Amino acid sequence: AYQRREDIDKYAHVATMQEIEDNGFNLNIPRYVDTFEPEEEIDLNEVAAEIRKLQSKIKDIDAELKPYFDELGLDFPFDVEGK
Repeated sequence: AYQRREDIDKYAHVATMQEIEDNGFNLNIPRYVDTFEPEEEIDLNEVAAEIRKLQSKIKDIDAELKPYFDELGLDFPFDVEGK
């Protein structure tokens, strides 16, 4: 881009002297090259549903592990009251 003096979207821009002057002779790249890319939208309802599903799986696994801890005489580090 530099040697060919070409504009490449989100990478390079050939600024005119007028553009540079209009920007107060500030040569900061973001004044000339927009590299912004919008973030992917997150469906919070979907995330909350996934968290609930995972929490349920964790409770099931904890309930499955607790008897082994009891058998070994160890304190089980997690609460399995809800099961």
